[in-house]
Amino acid sequence: MRASLIQIAVEEGESAENRRVRVGALVREQAGADLVVLPELWTTGAFAYEQFGTEAEPLEGPTYEAMAKAASDAGVWLHAGSIPERDPDGPLYNTSLVFSPSGELAAAYRKIHRFGFDKGEAVLMGAGSELVTVRLPQTVIGLATCYDLRFPELFRGLVDAGAETLVLPAGWPERRRSHWTLLAQARAVENQSFVLACGTAGTHAGVPQAGHSIVVDPWGEVLAEAGAGEEVLTVEFDPARVAVTREQFPALKDRVLGLERPRRAS
Repeated sequence: MRASLIQIAVEEGESAENRRVRVGALVREQAGADLVVLPELWTTGAFAYEQFGTEAEPLEGPTYEAMAKAASDAGVWLHAGSIPERDPDGPLYNTSLVFSPSGELAAAYRKIHRFGFDKGEAVLMGAGSELVTVRLPQTVIGLATCYDLRFPELFRGLVDAGAETLVLPAGWPERRRSHWTLLAQARAVENQSFVLACGTAGTHAGVPQAGHSIVVDPWGEVLAEAGAGEEVLTVEFDPARVAVTREQFPALKDRVLGLERPRRAS
């Protein structure tokens, strides 16, 4: 299976519409890949909080239309990163979109864990509540977004739902890049899954981005890692290694906590 992670540079001075056109062209250049992944909130920048309201769009808005067309033109499964979604009946959401090679929407995931500690995304956006997986011909992917990476129980839930490859778009800051790498490897090892984590480059509202998109195998080995700037990270991997790893080292079968309801203290 061939995956291409497009580490987009989000910089001031480029409009969301111009970036959609540019990113659509980058997606089309990945024709022949099985899966293409974009970062979190690449139309606005994950830390450009003041733009969330003005740049928010309905689920089937301009980013949806542009990325559906790009996926269809390239003939690829496309995880189109996330958008600031405006729900007509509720708040904004940080919503990821996955398109099939025919350009059909295969899944949408509203980010569950909002970052900001009572400011920023944490107060400007609503929280999702549903775990989402998507069955591709070669593997089942589980969806998570950026700050979700810090919450292992979410990934356990995705594995229980059948996920074999964990796909995570992000706008991760440079100052915590060591956490990015560590946590991506930890989620791969503890869930015996591939992790494809695609970040942004550039600077969002004065916050330098980590870049360093990464692909990790079920043993925690880094198969590929990007640098700090905009680039396309392409890697080939064998999804069958998930089943082999889980059979050879069946740690998931030894789980105890979380499988039963907790008992009340006496």
